[in-house]
Amino acid sequence: MGLDLSEKLKPSKAPFYGIIPGNASFPVGTVVLPYTFGTPDNYRTELIKFEVADFESSYHAILGRPALAKFISIPHYVYLLMKMPGKTGVLTFRGDLQRSFECEKEAITYASTNRLLDTAGEVLAAAQQYSASGSDIPTKKTNRSAPKPPDNIGVKAIQLQEDNPSKTALIGTGLSDK
Repeated sequence: MGLDLSEKLKPSKAPFYGIIPGNASFPVGTVVLPYTFGTPDNYRTELIKFEVADFESSYHAILGRPALAKFISIPHYVYLLMKMPGKTGVLTFRGDLQRSFECEKEAITYASTNRLLDTAGEVLAAAQQYSASGSDIPTKKTNRSAPKPPDNIGVKAIQLQEDNPSKTALIGTGLSDK
């Protein structure tokens, strides 16, 4: 029995890379789902945001760094091992080397059957077509606001880099020992 996500999907404008070698993938949308590791006696559940893509893959879900950080997990890729805190102790998960190898072969076969863009001109044309569809790539906004200290304590600005006076930090000058 499959999970129908069509009603829960929210729009996504963020392409992601590295899943299909050489190609960017554009998500159908995003969905937040509860994700659980462990057994009924010792488990961990977190709400994880998934980007939903419409392409063939040997994987059903890929947990990235944000999800692993949310679970406070420690992956060891060489040994196909992952540990994280659980409800009553440490959860330990071991991967299957043979199954991982089969998934990797499937991913390579799939990637080799898809046409990659040959020239920078084709990449630019694809990017312009995507941008023209109304899905602009967001630009990074710089934050120029300075931190504001509370009114009830004294502060002193210290310069963090000798050659750059814009790099400063504020420290408290009249703080109690507590």
